Amino acid sequence: MKITIRTKIIFLVSGIIAFVTILLSGSYAFMEMNDIESTLGDKALSTATYVAASPVVRDAFSAEEPSEVLQPYAERIRRQSGAEFVVIGNTDGIRYAHPDPWQIGESMVGGDNDRALLEGEAYISKATGTRGPSLRGKTPVRDQNGDIVGIVSVGFLIEDLQAAVFRRVAVLAGIALLAVACGVIGSILLSRSIKKDMYGLEPYQIANMYSERNGILKAIREGVIAIDTEGRITLINQSAAAMLGVQGSVEGRHIKEVLPSSSMDRVLESREPEYNQELQLEDTTLIVNREPIFKKGEIAGVVSSFRDKTEMMQMANTLSDIQRYSDDLRSQNHEFMNKLYALSGYLHLGRNREALQMIDEETNLQKQQASVVFGQILDPTIQAILSGKSSRASEMKVTFRVEADSQLDVLPSSIGKVQMVSVLGNLIDNALEAAGQHSAKPEVRFFVTDIADDIVFEISDNGPGLADSFETLLQKGVSTKSGTGKRGYGLSVIQHTVHELHGMLEYTFDEEGTIFSVYIPKHPHLEKKEDIS
Repeated sequence: MKITIRTKIIFLVSGIIAFVTILLSGSYAFMEMNDIESTLGDKALSTATYVAASPVVRDAFSAEEPSEVLQPYAERIRRQSGAEFVVIGNTDGIRYAHPDPWQIGESMVGGDNDRALLEGEAYISKATGTRGPSLRGKTPVRDQNGDIVGIVSVGFLIEDLQAAVFRRVAVLAGIALLAVACGVIGSILLSRSIKKDMYGLEPYQIANMYSERNGILKAIREGVIAIDTEGRITLINQSAAAMLGVQGSVEGRHIKEVLPSSSMDRVLESREPEYNQELQLEDTTLIVNREPIFKKGEIAGVVSSFRDKTEMMQMANTLSDIQRYSDDLRSQNHEFMNKLYALSGYLHLGRNREALQMIDEETNLQKQQASVVFGQILDPTIQAILSGKSSRASEMKVTFRVEADSQLDVLPSSIGKVQMVSVLGNLIDNALEAAGQHSAKPEVRFFVTDIADDIVFEISDNGPGLADSFETLLQKGVSTKSGTGKRGYGLSVIQHTVHELHGMLEYTFDEEGTIFSVYIPKHPHLEKKEDIS
């Protein structure tokens, strides 16, 4: 059973207040008991001393009937002092004055007169008399010669003393109960406030959410960084640390110390989100989203997510290539349907010789291409690319030839299929478009060899070449194609992918047309070649 935080706070605060209150009340009651006892004892002794020193009392002891003088005097003093009794006796302990007149002439009880009668002391004692346990002040009565002639005893009942203590403790208990009630009410209000600050969640729920958050931050590929209002990092996930090359803990450091080019402080000031912003980090371009964090209408920080733009472009290009393959299959189906219609027409017209001639031409062309593509090029990814592009070239009315001396074994595992699709797919598409739009007899040639340590691809076309310098076109967003769509990423992605494979991209142009050459080492441990284009 999980106890709610409200119950825990109420029990804790109420328990602490109750414990402290009981402890203080007990200590106070003990001290109050001693204080009242000391006060009443001093009062009893001072009253007894006052009575014993009175000339009335002293002279009464020499009278024939001391009780006639001492009884009314003792009663008057008792009423004035508030004592339970004022008793006066002779040296034998025979009473001359007592609150109960019928007790006069009887012996004093309690057995605590010796110190006064024998030793002449004035003192406070506790004893049980005719009215019960009492606190007494006793002192001797002396005559003019200083001889002890009697004793005065002034007392307060113990039960009256306890009653006085209980009255004060009762008041204290009322205050204690009020304090406990205030503590309970305060703990309820405190628990509500804490629960509100925690969005109505229990601690175990927050702990579960914290564990889930850490798991999510580790699982997502995007980098995530959060800062507070002072620009200090409060959260960074593993992907962000890997992208930024951060080692160790950076939480608590200012964002500018870790990422000098960050614009998260700008979002703190503007309080407006920023989406799909580019951030250059050395050789890497990041796509960044920044979102302000609000708490009760006030900005509490900024969270930023970012991802490598090249990865996003590669993903987009892969999807585009899949779409192109779908279009190529459609083109191939369309092209063969046209040929089947033509054959059907020849056969209906009885032109069997023309039909056979057409079949032979198509068969010879397919055998020639297939003998190279499937006989000398053994990698299935390259075979798929060439087959698809051949169909696309046929639809575009562009001659696409695979050089007869091409040869390629299965690509090593260090060269990814998606990477080859991105590089060769883009280069061949660019060549088909350049040749088809700018040449009367458009032609694209493909050559590959893996004889040496490098795998060499060459894609040539008889188009007009590049309208701008090769280095300029390698920049993101620069394109020679017309249109309003987002262009200028193909060559940039190709260049980046080739560099990832530790290879080199080269461009040449002569009278025969344009040639793009790609050199990729077979072994990834070889030193990366520099681009000499």
